[in-house]
Order: sequence, then structure tokens, then C-alpha cells
Amino acid sequence: MLIFCKSKRAAERTLNNITPYIEDKLFLKVNRGKTVVSYVRGVKFLGYSFRVSKGVAYLYVHPKSIAKMKAKIRELTSRSNGWGNDYRKLKLRQFITGWVQYFKLAGMKKLLQHTDKWMRHRIRALIWKQWKKVKTKYRNLRKLGISDIGAYKAANTSKGYWRAVEGVILKTALTNDRLRQSGYVFFSEYYQKVRVQNLEPPLA
Repeated sequence: MLIFCKSKRAAERTLNNITPYIEDKLFLKVNRGKTVVSYVRGVKFLGYSFRVSKGVAYLYVHPKSIAKMKAKIRELTSRSNGWGNDYRKLKLRQFITGWVQYFKLAGMKKLLQHTDKWMRHRIRALIWKQWKKVKTKYRNLRKLGISDIGAYKAANTSKGYWRAVEGVILKTALTNDRLRQSGYVFFSEYYQKVRVQNLEPPLA
């Protein structure tokens, strides 16, 4: 529970008055260790944080919640967990849609755009690793419209998976549209869809 007050003094007075009521009248236990008087920007509540601009408070995703989200994405896009692509896409879809539905009240448009860019990079690196052999990489790049010379150079690169997919050739072959059409779901696009369904403009 959060109780908002106009000043620190008012908040302290409210806390001192309401704690006995909660414990003596409602017979509920107040966790003194987690019960604090704090400015709203320093509060983490159910994964959310708050920011105030021109007297108006806005909801954002707390940094700890963002860190947990990215850790989960790393787990789901790991290049060594042995999952098949269909199962991976399913698990990503379940996590992304559930996460966005929970935090849809927050302003996170830019956050999700940056997250998607990073996640797509991980997915491309994963696909690049799955192709393994040089001839497989070359053949698949040619199928995706890359020129003979471009496919040969990319397939024979000595760069690691992460650096290899930073190049134009891999981004041209594995475009955002192709990833989407293959079944991958992106945070920012689902967030936009959820906001539209609720007739709310996306927050910055």
C-alpha cells in the first residue's frame, strides 16, 4: 500500500497515526523494515517506479525490474541451452506478452525500442551459430538474397558470433520483418498494440 502526502512531515504524521490502526483495529502486521517515508521517486512498488514532472506523477518500470527482464531474455536467447527454434519462440512470446501486459501502465516506449534492438541482435547471433558450417552459412545467405561475394565473405569471417551479426550483410539477410514473419514477437510492437487496444497513446 502507498499513501501519498504533500510533505515529509505530513507523511511521518500519517505513518505514526495509521500504523496503530492497521495493527490494533484491522489486526494486520506492519512490516517495519519495509515501511518507510520516502519521496515518490525513490519508491519501488510492485515492480513500478514513479517520476514527477510539473506536479504530475508518471509510472515507469523500476530499474530492478528492467534488469530482471533483460536477464530473462538472456536466458531465453542463450546460444547454449539446446532449445529448438519453435520452443524458443513460444517461450519468448509468452514472456514478452505477459511482461508487457503487467507493465502496460508504464511509460516505456524508448526502453522497449532499445530492448528490441538488443534482443534482435541476440537472435541473429543465435541463428548464425545454428548455421555452424561455412557452406551452410553461405547457402542460407544466398537463399536470403545476399550476393555471391557478400555471402562468401560473411560465411568465411573470422569474427565471433556477436561481432559477425553487427555487419550489414547479416542485418540485410535477417531483417526485422523476416524475424517477425518467422514468429518472433517484439516488446515495442506488442506494447503499441496493447496501448491502442486500451485507447491510450504510447508513453515516451
